[in-house]
Amino acid sequence: MENKKQKLPDSGSPATRGPKRPKIPRQPMPEQDPRRRRFNFEEVPRGYAEKNAILEASRCLRCKKPGCVAGCPVNINIPAFIALIAEGRFVQALEKLKEQNALPAVCGRVCPQESQCEAGCILGKKGEPVAIGRLERFAADYARDAGHQQLACTVASTGKKVAVVGAGPAGITVAGDLARWGHHVVVFEALHLPGGVLMYGIPQFRLPKEIVQYEINNLKKLGVEIRTDTAIGLTRTVDQLLEDGFDAVFVGTGAGLPIFLNIPRENAIGVFSANEFLTRINLMKACEFPKYATPPIRPRRAVTVGGGNVAMDAARTALRLGADSTIVYRRGLEEMPARAEEVHHAREEGIAMHLLSAPKRILTDDRNRVVGLECLRMELGEPDASGRRRPHQVKDSEFVVEADTVIVAVGNRPNPLVPRTSPDIEVGKHGTIVADQKTMMTSKPGVFAGGDIVSGAATVISAMGQGKRAAKAMHTYMTGEEPPCT
Repeated sequence: MENKKQKLPDSGSPATRGPKRPKIPRQPMPEQDPRRRRFNFEEVPRGYAEKNAILEASRCLRCKKPGCVAGCPVNINIPAFIALIAEGRFVQALEKLKEQNALPAVCGRVCPQESQCEAGCILGKKGEPVAIGRLERFAADYARDAGHQQLACTVASTGKKVAVVGAGPAGITVAGDLARWGHHVVVFEALHLPGGVLMYGIPQFRLPKEIVQYEINNLKKLGVEIRTDTAIGLTRTVDQLLEDGFDAVFVGTGAGLPIFLNIPRENAIGVFSANEFLTRINLMKACEFPKYATPPIRPRRAVTVGGGNVAMDAARTALRLGADSTIVYRRGLEEMPARAEEVHHAREEGIAMHLLSAPKRILTDDRNRVVGLECLRMELGEPDASGRRRPHQVKDSEFVVEADTVIVAVGNRPNPLVPRTSPDIEVGKHGTIVADQKTMMTSKPGVFAGGDIVSGAATVISAMGQGKRAAKAMHTYMTGEEPPCT
């Protein structure tokens, strides 16, 4: 059920709005106490109450040229959905979000709003920006809890059949849009559950899996067929899908090939890529052994190498498995690419951080089991190609961090299965598929691609943005017409 419209102070220009309204501070998000949450996998931020959401939404100035929209990879009409929340029209706010964003409950939780939409908020120039991500999450959660069902665009079947390879954020976006536009969509997913990185990579305490499954169920209600345990590139190739009668193919296989450190004894027992570690815990429920048969990982002293969001996820997961958890990162705190909120949560939970430190070699016992990580102190020099200051080794600065588990979280490369079995698809020097950025079509007619397989490891929302562009271009490619609704 929907709240009645609530009268709020006019937010028009100073010349028309009368007496100046009182300044409303940014509304804090309630969070689970770090002393408790370090022992469980429950979600950390608790979400806004209705009154806090309305107050936060009323901070928006409704700019004529909103910088927040320009900063959003899918160009959500941010002032419009926030205005609906300010009026207490929460379900309509969700519908406005869904016009551009297939997964607002997900993006409201995991997107780096501080460097995207919120970075363009005028309030952030002299104070704190509107909490756009938190409001996005609120609208999506409210509508879901209220049992709201989004109506599909009612169109006749086109008779066209589309294959979507990969059920991650890009693939989910493509499948949803094309199904609403009358196409029969079949999604092929290599793992046993759809969702991609949303299921295997992001921990439950940051993104509850029930939310992802809710969105997957919505896809099925639109008529999307999902075939799991089907690795395209092994079971079938893209060429064979086209031979099978699919009119177009979208490749959204992500960047799931882990990068390792290339240091001595990296093959020791107790060394994991962050991909393997998080997949076993998140998707395969190793943390609930023996209820689930996946062999558990029971670290006592875990060291995670890296400074991004994946490193924070791995270190915080190891902590919840009972480990003394430490992060080793070769630059300083200010250079960490992880979201500030995730770094803050990690430090609150008691995770130690060896900054300006780089791994040199893994130490093992006579059974080749990890007993420690030898590191070197680093100092920052001139900026490198990324714009960040390049770290340099400090001579004779070795030190050892005791560990029985080392988790490597220093990045991923694109999944090579499809490019390796599709010689007609052009591939870039880093293994990414080359695609036209307007249409997302590859060098092979009828085959489109988007997400991390095109851009390299990036954000959920950027993958969705590419998915939306691809879906529109695929519809036009198959029908010669613009989509009937968006």
